[in-house]
Amino acid sequence: MLSPSSPVLQSLLLASLPEDVLQRWIPELEPVDMTLGQVVYEVGEAPDYAYFPTSTVVSILYVMKNGESAEIAIVGNEGVVGISLFMGGGATSSRAVVQNAGRGYRLNAQSLLREFTRGGPVMQLLLRYTQALITQMTQTAACNRHHLLDQQLCRWMLLSLDRLRGNELVMTPKLIGNMLGISSDGVQEGAAELEKLGLIAYNNGTIVVLDRPGVEARSCECYGVVRKEYDRLLPGAIGA
Repeated sequence: MLSPSSPVLQSLLLASLPEDVLQRWIPELEPVDMTLGQVVYEVGEAPDYAYFPTSTVVSILYVMKNGESAEIAIVGNEGVVGISLFMGGGATSSRAVVQNAGRGYRLNAQSLLREFTRGGPVMQLLLRYTQALITQMTQTAACNRHHLLDQQLCRWMLLSLDRLRGNELVMTPKLIGNMLGISSDGVQEGAAELEKLGLIAYNNGTIVVLDRPGVEARSCECYGVVRKEYDRLLPGAIGA
């Protein structure tokens, strides 16, 4: 049995697996460093690996023909990057980019698919996770269409912090803009407004959340909807 302090268990999805499955996977789980801006997979690719973040956050982006992109979901230590491997789609219709540098584990596609097709608790866990991820995607689409920029920024910060330790996010305005589908100037304006309210400190691409309850109050209902669904389907998989 793994020690509770094992790095593998920092992936809350891996920690939720049955012990016998996790023991089968341990020899095949490869630790990886994931750097800011790294492309994990590209549109149209059939990934060779599934990635289980432990201290990194990966952004899932929809990419337009003109190259512009917008974030549709983020994945951290609660989840897995590469659901097309077990959902039967093969190639992906999105791009996965590292949003916050850190570490994780990767598992080859064949091992994941073999375990998934056995059915039972592994299939159920991965399908529950996928349902939660789809909720995040649909809520993000609605949020980007109907809510104010500062509300969107608050939602994005809260979802990111749920998947990281601490209260700090490091990312350039350009990269944040790519995630949210807005200009760098828009990001600067939104961050400046939140800073005036004393909710965050913002300097040269570093966001420090000073008042999380205040950020939650400023956010739209989308964050609460997504958080509630993750808590329902994957109890304990999202940090406080």
